[in-house]
Amino acid sequence: MLVTGGCGFIGANFVKYILEESDFTGNIINVDTLTYAGNPENLKSIAKTFSDRYFFIKADIYDKERMAKIFDEYEIDSICHFAAESHVDRSISSPDAFMKTNIMGTYNLLEVARNRLNRIILFHHVSTDEVYGSLGATGYFTETSFYRPNSPYAASKASSDHIVRSYFKTFNLPVTISNCSNNYGPYQYPEKLLPLIILNAIEGKPLPVYGDGKNVRDWLYVKDHCSAVWTIMKNFKPGETHNIGGNNEMQNIDIVKLICDIIDADDKFEKLPNSKSRRELITFVKDRPGHDQRYAIDSTKLKEDFGWTPKESLESGLRKTLRWYVNNSEWVNRTRTGEYQSWIKKQYGPQP
Repeated sequence: MLVTGGCGFIGANFVKYILEESDFTGNIINVDTLTYAGNPENLKSIAKTFSDRYFFIKADIYDKERMAKIFDEYEIDSICHFAAESHVDRSISSPDAFMKTNIMGTYNLLEVARNRLNRIILFHHVSTDEVYGSLGATGYFTETSFYRPNSPYAASKASSDHIVRSYFKTFNLPVTISNCSNNYGPYQYPEKLLPLIILNAIEGKPLPVYGDGKNVRDWLYVKDHCSAVWTIMKNFKPGETHNIGGNNEMQNIDIVKLICDIIDADDKFEKLPNSKSRRELITFVKDRPGHDQRYAIDSTKLKEDFGWTPKESLESGLRKTLRWYVNNSEWVNRTRTGEYQSWIKKQYGPQP
C-alpha cells in the first residue's frame, strides 16, 4: 500500500494504526515530501519495529516520473492518498502550493495508477467536509450535498475530489473517497486550533479565538478517522463516497472553554495566579476571510454500509490528546522551535 503524506498528522496516525492495530498484512510505502508539517520522527518507532514492512521515501507527488518509479519498484497495488496542503490560513496567504499539491499532485497519482490499471486494487482519496461550504443553524452534510468551497484550500480539495471521481467514471479506476470533519489528536502540528489552545492553556498564554467564537465544527478523534478509512478500504465499493464524522458538534468558543476547564480541574497543572480560570486567557482576534460558519457531518451511510461509528466522545478524545501532548513535550518543543526541520534538512536535504 502506498500512503502519501504519511509523515503528517493524519497520515502518521494511519500508518501506526494500520501496522499496529489492523488486520492489514502487506507492506506500507510512505511517500512524503516533508513540508513544514511532515516529520519522519512521528514514525520512528514504526520504522524500527516494522523494518521489514515499512519503507519511507522522501518524494513529491507532483513529480510524476518519480511516482511511476516508486509504483513499479514496490509493486504498488493500493493507494491511500492523504498528502495535501491543509491549513486554511496558509491557503489564503499562499494559495499556489495548494493548487500544485492538492490538484496537480492528485492528478499525477491518478495518471500513474491508471497506467497500471491491471494491478491497482484501490485508490482511496482522503478529503474534507470543507468542500461542502458552510451550513446554517440546522442540517448536515451528506454524500449528496452540493460542493460550495469557500477557501482556496477547500476549492483545491473539491477539485481533487471531482478529478478522482472522473477517473472512476471515465477510466474505470477503482476509487473511493472519504470526506471527514475536523480531526484532532496526537502529532497534530501546533498551529491548528486544538493543540494551540491546549499548549497555550497549559502555559498560561493567551488563547486566540477567531471572531466571536461561534463557528461550529464537528470534531473527530484521529484514531477514529483512521479506523473509518481502513473500514472503507477493506469493504470498498468502487466509486462510492463516505462522510466520516465524530458526532461531536460544538462552537469553537465552547470547545476552548472545555479545554480550559479540563486543565483547571487537573492537579498536575499549575494554577493561574489569584485562582483565575484559564477561561480568562481567551482573546478574540480578527476573523479570517471566508470563515465558514458551521460544519456538521452525517455519517449514516458509513454506519449503514459498514457498521462504523466513532469510539471517542469529545471529552474522552480531548483528555487523551491532552495527555499525549503533556507526555511528549520533547516532540512539542522540537516542532515549535523548528529543531526537527534542521534534522530533516541534514538527513534528507532542504524542505520544500
